[in-house]
Amino acid sequence: MNRSLAVLLLLVTAVLAGCATHTAPQLRPYTAQETRQLALEALSRRGLSFDDYQQQRAALTRQSPKPIGFDRQGEMNAERSAKLLGRPS
Repeated sequence: MNRSLAVLLLLVTAVLAGCATHTAPQLRPYTAQETRQLALEALSRRGLSFDDYQQQRAALTRQSPKPIGFDRQGEMNAERSAKLLGRPS
């Protein structure tokens, strides 16, 4: 009787220990899209100036940076237009 009780106790302990461990999804490799999204989220939290943010964002998304804003004389650059979502430009 003692032997079967010890085996049962060992079996119950092993089952409970197996249920307590979980598979870690963070150990799987990230896809390229997930890596890019994480980098963009980290970039948005840095508190950079608008121009620096746009340059680094363009480098992450592999786009050419589009200069939008004022030119050296303090006038708006009309050659480059920025389309705003939901608004006619």
